[in-house]
Amino acid sequence: MKLKNILFSGVLAAVMCGCTDLNTEIESRYTEFPNNPIAVGGEFEGCYYYLSGRFSRDFWEGNLLQGDEVVGCCYTTAAYFDNGRYSKPSLHLMDPDVPGTGGIDECLSGITYTNIRIRNYGGAEGKDPIVAPLRAIRAWYHFWMMEQYGDAPILDRVVEEGEQIDRAPRAEVAKFIEQELLEIIPDLTPANDASTYGRPNKWMAEALLVKLYINWGVYTNDITKVDNNTPNEKLNDVVKWCDEITDSGIFEIGKGYRKKFFPDNGQHIKDFIYAVNVDPEIYGTWAAHEWNRWWDFRKNALCKPNTWGWKPDNSIAGNFVLTPECAARFNLPGDERNIMILKGIQTRFDENYMPTNDTIIVYTDPRFRKPYGPLDYKADFEFEDPTIASLGPEDDFGNLMKGARCMKYPPRQIDDKLYGRKQANDIPLFRYADILLTKAEAIMRGATPTKGDTPASLINQIRDCASAPHIQGNVSFQDLLDERSRELILEPWRRNDLIRFGQFEADWGCKNIGNPDAKNPQRRLFPIPTWTMNTNTNWTQNAPY
Repeated sequence: MKLKNILFSGVLAAVMCGCTDLNTEIESRYTEFPNNPIAVGGEFEGCYYYLSGRFSRDFWEGNLLQGDEVVGCCYTTAAYFDNGRYSKPSLHLMDPDVPGTGGIDECLSGITYTNIRIRNYGGAEGKDPIVAPLRAIRAWYHFWMMEQYGDAPILDRVVEEGEQIDRAPRAEVAKFIEQELLEIIPDLTPANDASTYGRPNKWMAEALLVKLYINWGVYTNDITKVDNNTPNEKLNDVVKWCDEITDSGIFEIGKGYRKKFFPDNGQHIKDFIYAVNVDPEIYGTWAAHEWNRWWDFRKNALCKPNTWGWKPDNSIAGNFVLTPECAARFNLPGDERNIMILKGIQTRFDENYMPTNDTIIVYTDPRFRKPYGPLDYKADFEFEDPTIASLGPEDDFGNLMKGARCMKYPPRQIDDKLYGRKQANDIPLFRYADILLTKAEAIMRGATPTKGDTPASLINQIRDCASAPHIQGNVSFQDLLDERSRELILEPWRRNDLIRFGQFEADWGCKNIGNPDAKNPQRRLFPIPTWTMNTNTNWTQNAPY
């Protein structure tokens, strides 16, 4: 089971109630600082978990649905259209007035909350080694503002009352994050155990630096002109920090891909460098995600047997599907990762989350226009209205079976019953597998190889975990991008990858059908939510929003 941490109710209440006004201080200074490790730990814990709630929904909708793997669909404009919350990111037509574009508010609030603790505990300059983990999480929050919104405010101190902070150019934000990480890495603990799980340590900061450096050309150039050939002066640094993580001897790919994402995952998964610890039994429901809600069959409660062998107590949306292009990538013989892609005739999953071969799932409700029968996900399908990603009326059985599904994070019945769809599967944000794939990419882009590694040898370490066949010969950029999809699907990096590889505007799903502005490279950045712009009136909205 998961590591059980002691979190104070006051800390949790504080992190769940953010403020988005940079001129509003979340709390006043202490008249007397807490002087025992438990109290200080509780103070710091709130900083680490500030974004956990955001990672439960808006974050994934904004990132996953913009990539070439997942489409957020509706069945009619009345069934999960929700003002375009799911379809608009998938169509690259994000709207500053629609939820799902949010996230910058939580970053701003989290940084403000963290800056107060840095000021209170970090000495005159806020750089005492004790606050190195707080500076790491602050850099993490800045990273996501920069990654999603481009220009972002650099908040390296508590904002004074009445002070207006401008957004800094993206390149300056990248350099600020780099400087912060290089300064604090020597002060961060190298421990990687129960005491550091879900919290910043040395390896989390180094993995963040790797992500920063592999995208350095993206972050320091005009976002509309970035492509696969954009120069990157930090490629040797990518290899250096990947090797630092490898040389620690702490992390390993392991054997058996799918078990890493089961509900009992946690600190014992040696592939996880940094993960969001979301067990609803410990943290409640505010930080956990609802994977099964979006991916399972919409009428699963009326199926016999049910997908997981138990009838869900909560309704299922079932409106996230894989693009045909993504489903087709899961085609390597013997690859364990294929099992989590549900397409074709479906069979029940047993208690070990493996499909049986003899119990076909049948839909038994005769009210649909088409006769009921086997649950048969159609990986290749057509949208009834591609301009809003509509699959057609939901009273047609066939429409509910359009699109392959991804069951990377299988649910437990007890979580569905007790926590209202919230799941106990911890979500990895940095994985050792990604470090190896990133090193392979840096070498392909011109970095000096080390340790005798080649792109093929690094990819084959990944494939060994999933029992997939080794890649032979030279590796192309498309080979690498496809492997990143197979390995990292439903993790937060696909949008990031596609921009770096120059494929963000490519054709997939339905986004470029009847939506000419979907190929506008200005849409590589999120719009700043209107409610955030109303608070920060000195900011300028991102083009073309």
